[in-house]
Order: sequence, then C-alpha cells, then structure tokens
Amino acid sequence: MTTIKPAIEIGARVAVARRTEELLRSSGALREGHFLLKSGRHGDAYIEKFAVLSDPAATSELCRFWAGAFGAAEDGDDLRVDLVTGPTTGGVILAFETGRQLGVRAIFAEEVRGEDGTTHREFRRGFRIEPGERVLLVDDILTTGGSLLAMVPAIEAQGGEIVECVVLVDRSSGSTNTLTSTATGRVYPLRSLWRLDLPTYEPGAESCPRCADDTPLHTPGSSGTGA
Repeated sequence: MTTIKPAIEIGARVAVARRTEELLRSSGALREGHFLLKSGRHGDAYIEKFAVLSDPAATSELCRFWAGAFGAAEDGDDLRVDLVTGPTTGGVILAFETGRQLGVRAIFAEEVRGEDGTTHREFRRGFRIEPGERVLLVDDILTTGGSLLAMVPAIEAQGGEIVECVVLVDRSSGSTNTLTSTATGRVYPLRSLWRLDLPTYEPGAESCPRCADDTPLHTPGSSGTGA
C-alpha cells in the first residue's frame, strides 16, 4: 500500500499536467514566437492566460482538478475547504468556478495603493473570512509568486487558515513548492497543475536565438499578442 498509493498519485499528477498542457495549447494560450518580457529579457514562448480563461468549458475542466482533490475531503480532513479566493483578474474567474464546483463561497481581493505609495491586497467590501475558515488560494500563472504572496497577509488578517495555494501553471525559475508569508513567516504548500520551463534570453543576436534569426519581436499585451 505504501508503494502503490504514491505511484498512483504520481501517475494522476502526470495525467493532469498532460491534460492541462493540451487545454492550453488547444485554446491558443501557449504561444510561440519572439516576445519582449516585462523583465526586459526575450522569450520564445509565452502563456496568454486569458485565451484559456475565456473558454468556459476549458476553465471548468481545469478547476475540476482542484475541486476533485478538495471536494472528496471529509470534515476534520486537512484538505477540507470552506472558502476559495484569488487575486484579480484571472484568480477571480478561477476562484468562483472552483467555489461553484465545491459548493462553497468564493471571494477576491484587489490591489490597493496606500498613501505612502505602496500597494497591498484588500478584499472588497462585503467579502469576509470568518476566523478559522479553511481557505484555498488560487491563481493562474506563477512567475514570481508576487500576486499570491500579496494575498496571504489579507487572508491571515481576517483569521483565515490557508489549506493550500494552487496555480494552473508554474513557470517560475526553479522548483517552488511553498510560499512564505511576509507578515507572519508561516509557510504554506504550493501546487501547480503543470510545471513549464520557459527559457529567457538577454536581447541581442549573441544571446537570443530569435534575435539571431530576425524573428519579429512582440510585446505581450499589444497587437493581439496577449497580456
């Protein structure tokens, strides 16, 4: 039993990752070309998350992977979820669909700029987390983890207990399995449906193969190349 169960779980994760990739490709979310990234570096592949989030059937299927994992939990189980939340905008769509499938409430937080010029996440008026409620934190693409990390203090401040942080795709550099709260230092598990390594390059023909072969450069978010 101790050897069979992990093997089954690994096989299930591989199948989920494969299906996630299929949905991203079929929806046109996974794009190839020559892209100028926010970091200033160049990339030859890019994920346009709203291409898949605009497809209700695909979005519902992706959220079902999370709902299936947490919906089977019984009272007292570590995976029981009372509430789903996510950051604007992709996380809102995913939170509400996952919450619908689980039969629990779903809320979201927005970025707010303080008087000192710093930004933080706040839940909209009327959204609440009761002390001790078990929270599933969802988002679309993990690059630096900034959107999720900004959500954690807002959840903790209302007394929520984060069960897990989950994303559709982890495209961060290196393996990321946890998130650490900047407010409390608490460490939370992090899981993705699909792990994707996308190499990036310094601009210029010497380092970027797409510059070297004169592939036109696109900036995601303009000219229909995505956000």
